[in-house]
Amino acid sequence: MGRRDYENDPAAPAANSLVPAASAVVVDETGRILLQRRRDNGMWALPGGVMHFGESLPDCAVRETREETGLDVEITGIVGTYSNPRHVFAYDDGEVRQEFSICFLARPVAGKLAVSGESTDVRWFTPEETDGLPMVPGIRKRVADWRSGAMPAIR
Repeated sequence: MGRRDYENDPAAPAANSLVPAASAVVVDETGRILLQRRRDNGMWALPGGVMHFGESLPDCAVRETREETGLDVEITGIVGTYSNPRHVFAYDDGEVRQEFSICFLARPVAGKLAVSGESTDVRWFTPEETDGLPMVPGIRKRVADWRSGAMPAIR
C-alpha cells in the first residue's frame, strides 16, 4: 500500500484517523544508527509502526523493530514525542492518519539484519552518512533530535 507524507502542507487531505505509534532509534556499540528503506515510499526510515491492543508503546517499538529489521532491541530511553496535527500520512486505501508517535532510543541485543515485506534494504549508518539519505521530514527530525543529544523533543 502506498503512502504519502504531508507536513505543514495546506494541500494535505484532512485526517480521518489517529493511531498511537512508536519508532526506534537503534544505535549499535560503534554509534551507528539502524535504518530501513521503506517499500511504500522508497525513503529511509526508522523502524516503527502502530501500537496493537494489549501492548505498551515501548513493546510496540520492540516488536516493530524485530518485524522490520530482524533485530531484537532493548529500549534505553526516549528521543521524543511527535504529535503535529499538521503532519498526516495519506494511504492508498483512503486513510489519512494524523501523526501521534513516541520515538524511543534502543540498542540491539540479538537477531540478524533482515529485510521485511515493508522494506527493500536494512543497514547501519554513521550519523554523518544520514545527512545525504532521502527521508521524509518527520524522520529526519527524529534523527536530528537523537543526534543533538538534547532532552526529549516534544513536537
